Amino acid sequence: MRNNHFLKKLSGYWLQYHPRLTRTWLLLFAVTLIVFGFALGGLKSAPGDGAAISTIVEIDLPRREVFQPAQDDAAVPGQQHPAAAEDEPWQQVMVRNGQSLDSIFRNQGFSVGTLHEIVTLNEETGQLTKIRPGDVFEFQRFDDQSFKRMRYAIDDDRYLIVEHDGQQVSSHTVQRELVIQTTETSGVIQSSLFLAGKQAGLTDAMVMNLANLFGWDIDFVLDIREGDRFYLVYEKVYRDGEFLRDGEIVGATFINQGEKFQALRFESDGRIQYFAPDGRNMRKAFLRAPLNFSYVSSNFNPKRYHPILKRVKAHNGIDYRAPRGTPVYAAGDGKVIQSAYSKYNGHHVFIQHANSIVTKYLHFTNRTVKQGQRVKQGQVIGYVGSTGLAQAPHLHYVFRLNGVHRNPRTVSVHKADALPGDQLAEFRQATGPVLSMLSRLESDSVYAVSQ
Repeated sequence: MRNNHFLKKLSGYWLQYHPRLTRTWLLLFAVTLIVFGFALGGLKSAPGDGAAISTIVEIDLPRREVFQPAQDDAAVPGQQHPAAAEDEPWQQVMVRNGQSLDSIFRNQGFSVGTLHEIVTLNEETGQLTKIRPGDVFEFQRFDDQSFKRMRYAIDDDRYLIVEHDGQQVSSHTVQRELVIQTTETSGVIQSSLFLAGKQAGLTDAMVMNLANLFGWDIDFVLDIREGDRFYLVYEKVYRDGEFLRDGEIVGATFINQGEKFQALRFESDGRIQYFAPDGRNMRKAFLRAPLNFSYVSSNFNPKRYHPILKRVKAHNGIDYRAPRGTPVYAAGDGKVIQSAYSKYNGHHVFIQHANSIVTKYLHFTNRTVKQGQRVKQGQVIGYVGSTGLAQAPHLHYVFRLNGVHRNPRTVSVHKADALPGDQLAEFRQATGPVLSMLSRLESDSVYAVSQ
């Protein structure tokens, strides 16, 4: 109001002392003065009743990125969340005792709604609720720190990737980068196969694989002698430069009591199998022993004195002493004709095989198969116990051929299938280099001993 009064007095002054000015010039002059007055008032007005208050506000604007055409991950105008570069670092979170995926998301500041979208997306993502201590989750974030991507190792070979594009979540699996290296080793048995394997740099699992490979031909409890030797070509699996696990056996030689046995890996009928150099399958109709045992406590003996009954009673099988709970395997393919409990046999299983062969397994602590069930060679059918007429945990194993009890360790029914002629040539070509490696290992070992 004060400014308007000032302008009126000023215009009156000009009209009084400058009558010659045209109306146009006066009008232009007045407009100039009015504009100047408003500007002066805005700058000079002080806070008061009805006065306008001007406040300076600092706005935190995002930094402007310098555009670099050479970079593939340059920001795209209008995109809500720029895509992550392949080499963007991952933030790792290890699951602690008592921790759930929900608590991990909350600790990371991620939306619980996003978590709900993830675990209800499909069957694979639904399994993320069943995490265990030691599991590792890896995360990537958008610029606003919200959830962008998650990576979780489903197993040694695959990652589950879960992504959020700003609108919805999606998932897919990718193969983890594994490096497989072929290595070779050899050993001489002085006291036990496991000790010799350890000295050769083998894991216990690989020693067991070696024994299982020749388990149809060699009884690794009763047949092993000091001076027996093995030569092995096998795979090692690495990830990120660190040893992950043993791979498969490529080829192996085992010399037992001067007799040489060899096994070579070859794909036949769509699956990996092992064959002798002449093309015979290493897998025989029956296992030499249906379990990993400590020792034989009682051999096949038609005139054995029974320790409990205190009289001579034929022992028509073999007693394998083993710790309670040791798994027992079906010696061959067949059908369970009896799975029951009796006073003398305890928990027991009888299996009917081809060619009028029946195998019997007695004194289980419990059984895992039912009568009428078909079983495959190597399938667990029960666990060592001492039920029935037994003094200590052991397996009583019986082998009957055409209704006659036979010694399982000596009966000659362990036939092996051979590769057909069209596959035999392919087998020999594929396994020739492995045989050469095994021969070289054996030659180097003999040369080293002679020095």
